[in-house]
Amino acid sequence: MSEEAKVLKKEFAKRKRKAVEIASEIHDIVEDTLWSDYTKMPELSERLVAAVEEANRFKAEKGL
Repeated sequence: MSEEAKVLKKEFAKRKRKAVEIASEIHDIVEDTLWSDYTKMPELSERLVAAVEEANRFKAEKGL
């Protein structure tokens, strides 16, 4: 694998990790504090959609 391909894969992994971290926040609220923190869900959902779209866009643009 070329050095450029490694760099692209690493950058894609960062974008995926960001989405997973947001999903984890959502999971924690659902599991632990839904009734007190449910108001955070719309903003987290928007951030999650944006992060997944960004990761998918990066993947498509870079041909990964």
